Amino acid sequence: EQLQTYLEGQSFEYVWDNASKGAEGAGKAVVDCAKEWGCKLLTYVSSAGAYQPTDETVFPMAETTPVKESAGQILYENYATEQGLPFVTFRPQYIYGPKANKYDYIDWYFDRIVRGVPLPIPGDGTQKVSLTNSEDVAAVLSSVLNDESAATQQKVFNCGSDQLYTYTDVAKICAEVAGVSNVEDLILYYDGDKMGKAAFPFRLTDFYVAPDMVKSKLDWPGSKSSLKDDLVWYFEGYKARGGHTKEVDFAKDEPIVSSVTA
Repeated sequence: EQLQTYLEGQSFEYVWDNASKGAEGAGKAVVDCAKEWGCKLLTYVSSAGAYQPTDETVFPMAETTPVKESAGQILYENYATEQGLPFVTFRPQYIYGPKANKYDYIDWYFDRIVRGVPLPIPGDGTQKVSLTNSEDVAAVLSSVLNDESAATQQKVFNCGSDQLYTYTDVAKICAEVAGVSNVEDLILYYDGDKMGKAAFPFRLTDFYVAPDMVKSKLDWPGSKSSLKDDLVWYFEGYKARGGHTKEVDFAKDEPIVSSVTA
């Protein structure tokens, strides 16, 4: 009722919810309003972080990968489904770019590279990751309109770039953009099973999805962005935010660096 009050009685046939983190409070209110309005389609931005891959999981993770049932996003998906709504959910990961709400993933690299301090990367750095421009994410989300029936029949779609990079690749690209030539000397590979991930922004192992399903069923053409090209303007934004001069706490790195260099 409070949400309806804020909307001053407006109703909507199509709803995209990219804010709710669970099936309580505002999240529940969005679903309930969508049902009351008889909306034609409720599209939700969930998270691939809810996936719990097993030893048998083949990468890229498919939409059938086991999930953490207690995750707020999964509870939202379940609640919307229980309401009988025409519902589609997208599970993105590692988003950067315009209006993205996290800088941590890429800033972790630049914070260390521009200061010439070690980059402790777990394992051997060959683990793969997909980093997706927010504009590509927006294009994926709007693709539900290409075939609403196919979208609701499938219901769950992964949302990510079709370009993959290793953890070491990301370090090298960031260094090239920042004009640093000796990044190989800064990278320290370490035993993640023993030391944990510390401040490292990604998982210890491979953790990535592919957009094959949204391509085949909703005719999404694939990523228009390139991480290598995007990091040029990203780095300028990083400097504009004061990233290269701010005080950075490397306390979580220190035990790892000490153990590797001892």
